[in-house]
Amino acid sequence: MHSLSGGTLPNPAPHTEPGLTPAVTHDAVVVVPGIMGSELYDASTDKVIWGLANTGWLTKAWLTRKGLAPLQLTPAELAGDYSRIRAPRLLQTPAWSPFLRGIEPYHKLLRTIEDTVAHRDAIMTFPYDWRLPVAVNARRLARNARDHLQRWLAHPAHAAARQQAVDERPARLVFIAHSMGGLVTYAALTLGDDSDLPNDTRGVMTLGTPFQGSVVAANILNAIQGGPLPLPHGRLATAAATMPAVHELLPRFLCLEDTLDVRRLTPSDVADLGGDKDLAKAAEDFFTALYNQPLPHHRPVVGIRQNTVQSMKLIDGLVIASEYCFRTDSDDTVKCDANGAPRRYQVWGDGTVHRESASLARRTIPVFAQHGAIASGREARRIIADFLLEDDHLGPDQAEDGIGLNVPDYVPAGTFWDCIVTGTDDPAQVACTVAATDTDWQTTVRLEATDDDKLGAQVTLPSPGLYRVTAKADYGPTVTQLVFSGPDGQDALDD
Repeated sequence: MHSLSGGTLPNPAPHTEPGLTPAVTHDAVVVVPGIMGSELYDASTDKVIWGLANTGWLTKAWLTRKGLAPLQLTPAELAGDYSRIRAPRLLQTPAWSPFLRGIEPYHKLLRTIEDTVAHRDAIMTFPYDWRLPVAVNARRLARNARDHLQRWLAHPAHAAARQQAVDERPARLVFIAHSMGGLVTYAALTLGDDSDLPNDTRGVMTLGTPFQGSVVAANILNAIQGGPLPLPHGRLATAAATMPAVHELLPRFLCLEDTLDVRRLTPSDVADLGGDKDLAKAAEDFFTALYNQPLPHHRPVVGIRQNTVQSMKLIDGLVIASEYCFRTDSDDTVKCDANGAPRRYQVWGDGTVHRESASLARRTIPVFAQHGAIASGREARRIIADFLLEDDHLGPDQAEDGIGLNVPDYVPAGTFWDCIVTGTDDPAQVACTVAATDTDWQTTVRLEATDDDKLGAQVTLPSPGLYRVTAKADYGPTVTQLVFSGPDGQDALDD
């Protein structure tokens, strides 16, 4: 068997004979993580402020009074001085955020790519300060990708691998981008100063990228209004209100139900729900320019069949999100019923980004996966390996049958909560476990049929910490999600 971290893939040539050339790519690969997928270091305090190499930092970050204060943009940063924070590397351990939920590290993805390139030096990771405007990180990505390609073209391993390529063409760039990383890649290739970069790029694979934004970003900003939410949600809202990147993740599609009308969010709406009107207007202008340029050689991977908010109402400053969306004809007219009311459609998504937002075109590669885990899942890693090897196969029109997973993002320790599996009502078909990410604690979840095509169970966690829920059916891929457990109510820990 050919090993991939977290699993094995069948030997691509099980009946090999001596002398066969290994299947590798000679191209240069760039891995661009998603929001919160990079470690952040504060040079002014000499401290890591996001992504320490153990999960204990999550409790301090989310439950102490000043835990997220270093993430807020300062007046100097809002004015364009970005020297305070550096992003030295990709996330090393699982992380968690309200609304965005679990963010898995990229170790499995990188090992898959290492198994597929001619030499490890062909891989460049691009950690970045995900609080900042997409355009700022895109300009740096364009420069770094160009430098990476030039170094790889001069590498002895490239010269050897190139001899096995069709027509012995020189290496080009391949971008593998998760979540917001897809937006950074899009801007680097279309709005950057390097006009030759698109021609030097063979392909871009995005994983759950919110090209049209996500209602989840509105939920994040709205938590600042003081609704009945756990303490970590308000902590994030306070920090997010200063972040250009969160405003750039707001939905840009027809999502706001306004009596019998459906419309797009305006900067004034964003201010009403708790965001910054000027940051929202800057994001609107940025995407107007971005959408005028096509993303070259793009292949989108989208998560499906996971419960995902897709629309919203804004009532007295509070966001009420719903798991349905609206469709339009080619002239942007909303589809309505006989009474003139907009028709509601459920298209699901990856739990954060609904399916129709995760692609710039209709053709996609669907996978059963939650947003934060899509890049580390076995199914997506197969697709990525195939993409790197330049197979022309674009993936199936429909994913194989699979299940969905619906769990809270935050739960008090010692309190029961509902774990829901969708896609089947047969408990014998699904094995479900909950395990701590940093200890040996693990428990089996006894699922029971609760409704048509659903299973459920009540679960309780022994202590505060980060836990991984895993659901595996007899068919289809495994689905995972991270859950953060902390104290009940609004109580904060001491600093």
